[in-house]
Amino acid sequence: MIELLNVNKTYSTRSGKKQVLTDINLTLNKGEKIGILGKNGAGKSTLIRLISGVEAPTSGTINRKMSISWPLAFSGAFQGSLTGMDNLRFICRIYNADVDYVTEFTKEFSELGDYLNEPVKSYSSGMKARLAFALSLSVEFDCYLIDEVIAVGDSRFSAKCKYELFEKRKDRSIILVSHSPSSIRAYCNNAMVLDKGHLHHFNSIDEAYQYYNEKS
Repeated sequence: MIELLNVNKTYSTRSGKKQVLTDINLTLNKGEKIGILGKNGAGKSTLIRLISGVEAPTSGTINRKMSISWPLAFSGAFQGSLTGMDNLRFICRIYNADVDYVTEFTKEFSELGDYLNEPVKSYSSGMKARLAFALSLSVEFDCYLIDEVIAVGDSRFSAKCKYELFEKRKDRSIILVSHSPSSIRAYCNNAMVLDKGHLHHFNSIDEAYQYYNEKS
């Protein structure tokens, strides 16, 4: 289970404090798939970073009783001066993962070839996303966090990502944040709407979709 209790996130800006998330409450059970709709700037990516532990909330509590992936295709944690392989080995040490398996999976899935032996800072944004997605799927998690990344690469690579995540791991929990209702309808059991930092709960995807349309 993942549980957020009265979570708030505030950032300091030149014009003063900016409240990005306000009193967020959310419970995700094993195997549950929740979509979070929100316009650009609603706080979706911030929420995902808090759930993953990349950032800490300003106040409130986040209880994690299942293993959680970093945001899929999130490459911000890579050390740019190290090669893709060096970053891979570092991640294996952190998660106590089998280096040989992760290496073979990442080579095959990312399709980066010799670039895996080049510094990550030389990668394009798409190449970084491929590496991050491959590494995310090479380590098994109870819950996967997805932040608008299903369209990584061309249509063939995107289809491969969807199969690995939504078919081979269909028993896992998912939190998918998006501004695309069609993605949430396709992959989630229920949906919520994040609007101006407030998370609104609904009894069905249809109700969430209707509310989202009214706010758009």
